[in-house]
Amino acid sequence: MQRTNIRNVAIIAHVDHGKTTLVDQLLRQSGQFRDGELTGECILDSDPLERERGITILAKNCAIEYTDRKGDSYHINIVDTPGHADFSGEVERVLKMADGVLLLVDAFEGVMPQTRYVLSKALAAGLAPLVVINKMDRPSAQPDKVHEEVFELLIELGAEDHALEFPMIYASGKEGWASVNPDGADDVHELFDAIIEHVPVPDLDSDAPLQALITTLDYSDYVGRIGIGRVFAGELRAGADVAVIDSEGNHTVQRIGQLYCFSGLGRVEVERVDVGDLFAVVGLTNIDIGNTIADAENPVALPSVAIDEPTLRMTFRFNDSPMAGREGRYVTSRQVRDRLYKELQSNVALRVEDSGDAFVVWGRGLLHLGILLENMRREGYELSVGKPEVVFRADENGKRLEPIERLVIDVPTDTVGPVMQLVGDRRAEMTHMETVGARSQLEFSIPARGLIGLRSRMLTATAGEVIMNHRFEEYGPYRGEIGGRVNGVMMATEAGQVTAYALAQLADRGIMFVVPGDEVYEGQIVGEYNKDKDIPVNVVRKKNLTNVRSANKDMTVTLKAARDMPLEAALEYIEVDELVEITPDNIRMRKLHLKESARKRAGRKPVGV
Repeated sequence: MQRTNIRNVAIIAHVDHGKTTLVDQLLRQSGQFRDGELTGECILDSDPLERERGITILAKNCAIEYTDRKGDSYHINIVDTPGHADFSGEVERVLKMADGVLLLVDAFEGVMPQTRYVLSKALAAGLAPLVVINKMDRPSAQPDKVHEEVFELLIELGAEDHALEFPMIYASGKEGWASVNPDGADDVHELFDAIIEHVPVPDLDSDAPLQALITTLDYSDYVGRIGIGRVFAGELRAGADVAVIDSEGNHTVQRIGQLYCFSGLGRVEVERVDVGDLFAVVGLTNIDIGNTIADAENPVALPSVAIDEPTLRMTFRFNDSPMAGREGRYVTSRQVRDRLYKELQSNVALRVEDSGDAFVVWGRGLLHLGILLENMRREGYELSVGKPEVVFRADENGKRLEPIERLVIDVPTDTVGPVMQLVGDRRAEMTHMETVGARSQLEFSIPARGLIGLRSRMLTATAGEVIMNHRFEEYGPYRGEIGGRVNGVMMATEAGQVTAYALAQLADRGIMFVVPGDEVYEGQIVGEYNKDKDIPVNVVRKKNLTNVRSANKDMTVTLKAARDMPLEAALEYIEVDELVEITPDNIRMRKLHLKESARKRAGRKPVGV
């Protein structure tokens, strides 16, 4: 019999609007866990990078066994999705697992770029939103204005009439309450009641032949690949023979090993999973995202998961610097290749093109690829990567098209002038401007090329007060050339340890990226030059000691603070003739050709050679 007590709901929102914090409160107040069993904040953000950055990178799901005030029990599957557009591949596939969505909107910031994006994906999947206006504890909250913005957004996205009559809940994940009343409540039980009332019961056929879709992959060193998905028809049984249908329509008959359903933050082994419920399956070989698990005697495939195409690419290659192999455990091309192909098994928005010793990796944005590189670095890989490049297309007439992004910038009103100058130089077109108090919100249509390296310059122009958000909008006509980095760089001419004496002599030439004691090699980028050309410098020169000069004089040297260049800042900074060297302990920038003679020869080559 079909279960009517299942609810599958995905939580979607713009980045940092409080999805994971609200899920924490749902878990804590569900009555399923003992006091003290759940510790910390952002419980579902289990990845170290997620905790460090305060964002959700990987979609995750949990299941809550909730008993309402009438004593009725419900099994509520909750999927927490990323809010950043670079990880929208995660959002697109897990929405297949849901029957409804909680759309979280900040009570002050209102509708933001990713709010529009994730809501459009939910509407395209036929999911009506239950709107939650979160962060009602903020003193500047304006829920009525936010309600109006959500309504206008739904109209703009072409939502059907029933979606325009959306139910609304006011909430504060920080204070742990949710209510239909904006004045607040004591707990989040009204949100549970709204989920039960407004999220549809899975309207699926339990007597039909089996159909289940794999939307996520997990991996265990003990059992291998684990397929996670949802049953759309029939029922899934442990030990049964099933047909696994891939994206090309090929199918193989295999036997299910172990079968799990979700309970709390973990999984429990079961003998069967009913229609409409979520599952994890072990024992199927070569299972992949988008595969259908079907009845062995009547195999019928479900529509595969449609994923937007990548808009950015980078070249990954093995590390060939003079310091290669000192810090990493995995340094060869084969090891880098194996790691990239392993990532393809679960990262559906990624593409890899193998060209021998180098690999062209395609992704949804700089943060998407930056997270991959950071994970590889922490796992012990050494590699070098080139400048990020956008992916161009051609229309039916052969004209060049490029990805266009919708950029929203929130800045102090007195910095609007410098901000307009910066984005104007990058072929941006203003579409909207609004001033509220001492801050202004500017909206632009800008080529994706123009976003590379923009954030650091924006932070400088606004004294660190800029709030930037962007999302992919469309492929549009090519808007012309965009200037690169304004300043040149300083390159080390000798290998050795950086000295304070050498840096003091170079203090008036620009900003340094290294500090005394750092080890450098010839061709490494050690600073930014004040002028628009590159210069070689000696940063390892030592002071000559004689009976006239005193070595103690170095103690009085006061150096300017070096500029810290973390991974993503370095990726934005480099030009086409430069690389970022990534090791477990260091991030360095270098020239593609380390020796000056090689750079001169490369500069004399005709274009395209």
